[in-house]
Amino acid sequence: MGLPEIVTQEEWQRAHEGLLAKEKEATRARDALAAERRRQPMMEFSADYTFDGHDGVVTLLDLFQGRPQLLVYHFWFPPDGEPCTGCSMFIDQIGHQAHINARDTSLALVSRAPQPQIEAYKRRMGWSIPWYTPIGEDFQQACGTTEFFALDVFVRDGERVFLTYATTGRGVEALGSVWTFLDLTPFGRQEEWEETPSGRPQTPPYEWWRKHDEYEPSG
Repeated sequence: MGLPEIVTQEEWQRAHEGLLAKEKEATRARDALAAERRRQPMMEFSADYTFDGHDGVVTLLDLFQGRPQLLVYHFWFPPDGEPCTGCSMFIDQIGHQAHINARDTSLALVSRAPQPQIEAYKRRMGWSIPWYTPIGEDFQQACGTTEFFALDVFVRDGERVFLTYATTGRGVEALGSVWTFLDLTPFGRQEEWEETPSGRPQTPPYEWWRKHDEYEPSG
């Protein structure tokens, strides 16, 4: 197994300080990007889309739960199909919603699967995030997705709803702490696409992902 080079404390400190300087540059670049994102123009979005939820039919406006901001994660879970493993890993990484709610923001999941399937899977995974089934396909088509995962950000002004941001692919992945933690380790994510020193473990991307109750015991 190709472990990193062994050096003295002084050599390690010099290398580490050089890396930290680059990390600070990246942090400032992310801050600048976030500032630009906050200034991005928004697009009006119909508030009349309807969803089937745990307590019956609701509108997009109801998903805000009275707050001005809403994050909607399109969870890939087709009717009578299997819930997406990658989506499941992402949702596992979301902590208590009170912290998001404290900043006047709500979080909701949407999937095409019917509510009985969704409720059963929520119980299995131990999740409490509100999860809705769009009625028809108009909402997901308006969001540019009918199956695959994506994240949309909405803001409301009274009864009017606006789309402010949308991302998919690795833009969603970057929000999860599992990948952030693994990126700090010498082995990284251990996926073949990474630029990694020779001899370190690597496997095809995505194939190692499991639902959290499907991994083999380790340690």
